[in-house]
Amino acid sequence: MELPRRARGDELLVPGKMASLRARLRRLSGQHDLTTVIVNAFDHRTRVLPFVLADTRMAPGGVRAIGAALADVGFDKTRIVLQQWNRNFSPLQMRLDGRIPDLFLVSSMHLHSAECDRLIREACQIDPDKRPLIMVGGPRIRYEPWHVFGGTRDATWSADVAVTGEEYVFLELLDVLLSMRAAGESMRSVFQRARDDGALDEVPGIVYARRSSRSGPIEELVDTGVQRLLGDLDELPDPVHGYKLLEAPSNSAMLASQALPINRVKRHSPIASIVMTAGCKFRCSYCPIPAYNQSQFRAKSGERIAEEIGQIASTFGIYHFFGADDNFFNDTKRTLDIAGTLARKRSERPFCKVRLGTEVTVHDTVGMRDHLPLIRDAGFAAVWLGVEDMTATLVKKAQDKDKTQLAFKLLRENNILPMPMMMHHDSQPLVTWKSNYGLINQIRLLRKAGSISTQVMMLTPAPGSKWYENVFESGMAFSRAGDIKVEPHIMDGNYVVASKHPRPWLKQLNLLLAYTYFFNPIRFLSALVFSKSADVFSSAETRPAHEVAHFSPAKRMRRRVWLKFRAHIVDAGAQIYGMIGLAHTYRRTAGWAWRLLRGDIERHDRAPVSPIPMRGVGDKPSDHALPGTVDLRDLEQVALHGAPAPKLAKTA
Repeated sequence: MELPRRARGDELLVPGKMASLRARLRRLSGQHDLTTVIVNAFDHRTRVLPFVLADTRMAPGGVRAIGAALADVGFDKTRIVLQQWNRNFSPLQMRLDGRIPDLFLVSSMHLHSAECDRLIREACQIDPDKRPLIMVGGPRIRYEPWHVFGGTRDATWSADVAVTGEEYVFLELLDVLLSMRAAGESMRSVFQRARDDGALDEVPGIVYARRSSRSGPIEELVDTGVQRLLGDLDELPDPVHGYKLLEAPSNSAMLASQALPINRVKRHSPIASIVMTAGCKFRCSYCPIPAYNQSQFRAKSGERIAEEIGQIASTFGIYHFFGADDNFFNDTKRTLDIAGTLARKRSERPFCKVRLGTEVTVHDTVGMRDHLPLIRDAGFAAVWLGVEDMTATLVKKAQDKDKTQLAFKLLRENNILPMPMMMHHDSQPLVTWKSNYGLINQIRLLRKAGSISTQVMMLTPAPGSKWYENVFESGMAFSRAGDIKVEPHIMDGNYVVASKHPRPWLKQLNLLLAYTYFFNPIRFLSALVFSKSADVFSSAETRPAHEVAHFSPAKRMRRRVWLKFRAHIVDAGAQIYGMIGLAHTYRRTAGWAWRLLRGDIERHDRAPVSPIPMRGVGDKPSDHALPGTVDLRDLEQVALHGAPAPKLAKTA
């Protein structure tokens, strides 16, 4: 059910189109006094390893990007609410600039579906004459947009539009609406006019509900198709604007009168995510990323990335950055452009204090061996490697034991911490003798090779991936275990929700035992003496060379001692972090293991599809509909011409 690819040559926007759209909206913004509230949906039941603690310390990039896009074109009356920080926030009580906002935007991952739906339901309870236009986007919507339309045709709640694309799609939709808006008209009213007039059908990347009347039941969902991607990421708005729109953490259901002050942003978000590249050349069956990117690899220039890092560091004092990359080493030329630019600036402030992390693959790391010194000089202190399975039994990305160990060795030699990401599967035992097939065996090798942290997950059905439909049709996917239904908040890889193993509870215990083997008090004490990060961080001087050269001998000695001490603390700190997260993980997943042990497991026999009919624009089928979704036009053909059977929606 991968997303289809646009016609060859039509995958990307024409260069300069994003810049011209932003300029056009700047001219329109002076005529429209819009207020907008953007919410990042977050279900606190998802707080387990490897996300716990980090999940509340890094303001998500998606909502910041939309907020930055609005501020960039002149709509400064925008507030970004993170449910990580504001779990009691209620759309019923939101007021911005003294009034109910014109736009209410929600961004959600699949994990956070329950909170996303709650936010929409509450927004729909606002008086219809005052209700904002409800727009929903994010990873959940990219692949299964029908979820936010109430679940049935007669639902009492529904989003107005689902945005399945990126910033350009949102801005293009906004441009259409503002171009049609009359003086004093609500955004919801102009949206309904645009929908009825067919003006929305020329905006690829959205899904909206068609109704027989404005307040009537949903007849069908109209899918305008797969988005065109922005090829030159330098055309994106400056992300620094997004940090200035954040709602301060609070227990209140209402919004504060002012956004989070600039001098307090770092306190709550000490790590900044930053988009550097997008796309990956591998086509793993469990991963939706390559199809979403339409087999394109996109990147910002080194100069643009350096500009963003410099602005964020100077404005907010944030010096730790995590690249929101699918595979940073995917394209050597683009990687070297970014790394070379950052390396040249390392002698300047604030770049000398900046540390970066990102995601890469084992195969590409080995391929970059000659360039790793430059990568370290650019400020990359850690990389998260998709090791998955060292024996390549489950996932084959040109990795094996020897290549994985070589990648770790190369990274360590260049003072870069390797952070492995592992996947457990049905055929893998917990421990094996005289082989490296067992889960614990592989984790032991990775620790010896220099890992100070690890991530271990079980494969789960990922919407948008090749593997998704087969997992349901083969009976692997659970629908219920005991008295607990499989809900989105447990489909994060930490819970065994898809397995053919005769004792799936063993797989759940294996995950807990693997984490316990890696994070424990004995390893914490060992890290204080025999640190895996000592070589990396003791040589990671952040101050400019010319500044260190003027230190007195005593100050140089104190500096070396401090760096060595800090290196050991980093490894020990990772153990403390892991043990805290492990306590949360045991508390949340042990009960699920017990239900799996009892054996009362119900399984799916087909992939979930939209309960509401879906169609594309014109005579096209819906690009986002799963096989089996009804298209009303086919039913009409049956009624009119007696066709033998309705043609179901095209495989997505």
